[in-house]
Amino acid sequence: MRVTTKGQVTIPQEIREKLGITPAVEIDFIEEKGRIYLVKRKGQPKGTRRFRKMRGIGNVKMTTDEIMALTRGDK
Repeated sequence: MRVTTKGQVTIPQEIREKLGITPAVEIDFIEEKGRIYLVKRKGQPKGTRRFRKMRGIGNVKMTTDEIMALTRGDK
């Protein structure tokens, strides 16, 4: 991983998803025993992974009850 001239790095997608890091989420860097840890700041909202599978399907003919069951995770 390379650091840009502005001191920026790209956090790999699998790490962002695992930690729920989305745009505008605050993170902290913690130094401990010569190592640096990236941690999501406490109190931050979780990512929107559960809605990702629904992206782009708003044109599907579904009833309100079907949509609510889908967003709530009902089967």
